[in-house]
Amino acid sequence: MERTLQIGGQKPEKPSGMGIYLDYNATAPLCESAKQAIQEGMRWVGNASSVHQFGRCVRQKIEDVRTELADFFSVKAANVIFTSGATEANHLALCGFEGRVVVSAIEHDSVDQARSDKDVCPVDHNGMIDLDALEKWLKAQNGPCLVSMMAANNETGVIQPLNHVVDLAKRYGALVHCDAVQAVGRIALTWEGIDLISLSAHKLGGPQGVGALVMRNDISLQAQLRGGGQERSMRSGTENFLGIMGFGAALKTSQVSSWEKAGFLRDELESRLEAACTHVKFLARKVPRLPNTTVIVMEGVTSATQVMNFDLKGIAISAGAACSSGKVKSSRVLTAMGIPQAMADCSIRVSFGPQESCDNTVDTFINSWLEVYDRTRKASKDPNE
Repeated sequence: MERTLQIGGQKPEKPSGMGIYLDYNATAPLCESAKQAIQEGMRWVGNASSVHQFGRCVRQKIEDVRTELADFFSVKAANVIFTSGATEANHLALCGFEGRVVVSAIEHDSVDQARSDKDVCPVDHNGMIDLDALEKWLKAQNGPCLVSMMAANNETGVIQPLNHVVDLAKRYGALVHCDAVQAVGRIALTWEGIDLISLSAHKLGGPQGVGALVMRNDISLQAQLRGGGQERSMRSGTENFLGIMGFGAALKTSQVSSWEKAGFLRDELESRLEAACTHVKFLARKVPRLPNTTVIVMEGVTSATQVMNFDLKGIAISAGAACSSGKVKSSRVLTAMGIPQAMADCSIRVSFGPQESCDNTVDTFINSWLEVYDRTRKASKDPNE
């Protein structure tokens, strides 16, 4: 089935013969503007650290993108540090900070596993941060401390009350770090009061392997990669010039408004699937979520079985996070939310893209879901019953 996906109003190329892609929270297709920017960058040669004219030209183009990112977040250009992605940006923020750190229980693994001495703030059954527990932790601190709270969860799409987190943190003199990977370009947010922001290009329609850490002010962080002195000595290593070019282009063309149709399709899928099967369940449905994300529980059918069956039907979905290659494991996020293990083990994540152009996407998914459900349930029944 031929389909056209769009990012920021631009159509990326898609290999022929591919099916339906509903895994945007894992990665978005490379948008046309990013592709063009990368191709433009291929015309240039030079190391940005070289002082000759070739190096200076590459340096200028990197600094142009740095300025665009800085303007987007209303910070100084010098406070944008390019990294290999959000994982590295998260590690620089948390491991580079000298003081106590608290993270929410539903953070991405790159935050959760960054520091072994972290404290963990619980969440409720919808995956929303426990603000009372956070305030209790803040009250108990005597020295420098950092609160790390993601803007929106990659598995459930749940949007966190960042404004309340910031208010609490500032009341007690704490810094705030935000993994904004899933939120930037998808929902309208104010970044005021957030001291450190982690970004990843490929969630926006940019290339994989490039991201950034944005700092509100000049914050003292210990570099995690040392040696070359690049990125104000905050991140040594030759900059990913082509990746940075694509990153900047994707950010410029990403539009929050383009995700409105994704929200419509998500809501239509949930309501129609619920009407078709009384046994289906949706997680965190009653709290603010990313417009494109839903977590669906197919009782009695494991997540791995569902992912494989949908893949055979040409539909790409996910079971939780997609950053551990080849692994479908029990979700730490759903466990933290208090979701029963039997439900967590039977959940999948569907994440739509913006401006989805194929009108029968929901029809195709629902028909496939019901077929997988009926077939796998029948196969699991005792033949002697």
